[in-house]
Amino acid sequence: MVKLAKIIMPVFIVFTLSACQQDKQDLNVFVAEVKLTPHADIAQIPVMKPYEKFIYAAAELRDPFVPTVIEIPDKEDNIKVADNGIHPDSQRLKEALEFYPLSELVLVGTLEQEPDGIWGLVRAPDGIIHRIQIGNYIGLNHGKVLTITDVDLTLKEIVPDGNGGYLEHDASLSVMN
Repeated sequence: MVKLAKIIMPVFIVFTLSACQQDKQDLNVFVAEVKLTPHADIAQIPVMKPYEKFIYAAAELRDPFVPTVIEIPDKEDNIKVADNGIHPDSQRLKEALEFYPLSELVLVGTLEQEPDGIWGLVRAPDGIIHRIQIGNYIGLNHGKVLTITDVDLTLKEIVPDGNGGYLEHDASLSVMN
C-alpha cells in the first residue's frame, strides 16, 4: 500500500503542476484592451474656502432666559377659592374604562342577572365589551355610574371648574341603534 502511494503521489503532483502552465494569451489580450481604452478625466478637487473665525459678542446682552417683565398678580388672583367639598378620590385605583373619554365609549346593551341586578355592557374603542354595575367608574372625569336602564346609563362626573376647584356634572350613555 505504501509503495502504491509513493508512485501515485508524484504522478498526482506532476499533473497538478502541469495544469498551472496553461496558455495565458487571452488574459494578455484582455489586459492590453483595457489599457487602450480612454480614461475619464478626474475632476479637480474644489477649492476650500478659508475658515472664518466667529467672535461671540453677545455676552453683554440680556439673558434670554430671564423674564424682563415682572407680572403683578390681579386682585382676582388673591381671592381664595371656596372648597365646596367636591374632589376626585386620588387614592382609588382606576378602573379599565377610566382610561377612555366618555365620547369614545358606547353602551351596547344590558344584562340582567338575578343576584347581581342589571349590568351595562359598554364597548371601549379597542373593541372589548366591559360589564359595569352601579357604582363603577367610567370616563376620564371620574364618572360614577348612578343608574342603568335598558336604554341608557347615567353617571355623575367630577370636572375642574377652572379656578382650582371641582364641580359635579351629569352625563349619560345611550344604547346606539
